[in-house]
Amino acid sequence: MWHALPLIVIISLVYGATRHELMRPILEHAIRFGWWMICFMLILFVIIFIASRNL
Repeated sequence: MWHALPLIVIISLVYGATRHELMRPILEHAIRFGWWMICFMLILFVIIFIASRNL
């Protein structure tokens, strides 16, 4: 899990930089995209956790 956090930060910044040129919009986009990725991964974790407990 600790490896995911730096990867999320780096991917979010690079993805934001491909969309914008100024630093402020890059950071705003990176924050939104980073939260989206974290929420998506948490939802998948919960689904897999619940499915594995029912086996």
